[in-house]
Amino acid sequence: MTLRTSRRLFAALAACGIAAAVLPVAAQTGDWPSKPIRLVVPYGAGSSPDVIARIIAERLSPRLGQPVIVENRAGAGGNNGTAAVAKAEGDGYQYVISTNGPLVYNTVLYSKLPYDPFKELRPVVLAGGQANVCVVPSDSGIENLRGLVTAMKRNPGKFNFSSTGVGSLSQLGVELLKVKTDTYAVHIPYASSPLAVMALLQGDVQFACVPAVAVMPHVKSGKLRPLAVSTAKRSELTPDIPTMKEAGLPEIENLAWMAIMAPASTPDAIVERMNREINAVLDMPEVRSRLHAQYMEPIGGTPQALQRFMQQELRVMTPIIKRTGVTID
Repeated sequence: MTLRTSRRLFAALAACGIAAAVLPVAAQTGDWPSKPIRLVVPYGAGSSPDVIARIIAERLSPRLGQPVIVENRAGAGGNNGTAAVAKAEGDGYQYVISTNGPLVYNTVLYSKLPYDPFKELRPVVLAGGQANVCVVPSDSGIENLRGLVTAMKRNPGKFNFSSTGVGSLSQLGVELLKVKTDTYAVHIPYASSPLAVMALLQGDVQFACVPAVAVMPHVKSGKLRPLAVSTAKRSELTPDIPTMKEAGLPEIENLAWMAIMAPASTPDAIVERMNREINAVLDMPEVRSRLHAQYMEPIGGTPQALQRFMQQELRVMTPIIKRTGVTID
């Protein structure tokens, strides 16, 4: 799903649930918050969720009058940190900023997921999104996406690709590419996008399709060559990089998104307060500028719109995941 499409979807969904967004909150939050709030990032330091979490936390803390502590809890492709918050007490002090995989895709990929994101977590806000960028080392001799496909076909079994974890969009996007082009490459998962890119720079893998924030500094330095972005239209933040379709591979498009969730039992009033405050933070010109500098677009919206967005992502991606044949026991 593209960033522009997601914005249109959110506008429609918000319109459907506008009453919930504008009616005064019936329940009172009392003295909440009266202690620090924990925002879990289920990936490593420097990953896209980590970057946006720290930008939001810095401006959210003074609005709430309490520190918002960002805690990295990486592992199992984002499942560990996401599950920890899903199982936590819904007291208003535990949140997770998770991504496509742990919140939607893994319900299809895993035969036994240790938590149910649709039942044990409740949406707070869709924080932001960004395109994945497919890159190769600049000295690889590969000039474009078609060149990568040709090289994989000519050298079966000699290409590896890195990702931000099993079941992540950076894996599934490539798995779909492999299906569409009848090519083969071995998946090597890492705990974060910086680690996935480091593997590429060190020659441990031959290519990667990971968030722009992790690759663009190396593109600018000349170490990596961008081949395509994953969204349906060129990103305004990377206007010189073609889309998959422009590179000759239609029907391959996706958006890496990051959403803030709370334990399912968190009171409505607290969720609605958090939603209002985070939306206000995302609307700050300084915050938008900082996110754009990291190749991220703030999105925002209501909890109800995020819930519908996740359900639509599940409907859209389930047949795609099944078509790739990727499963995790």
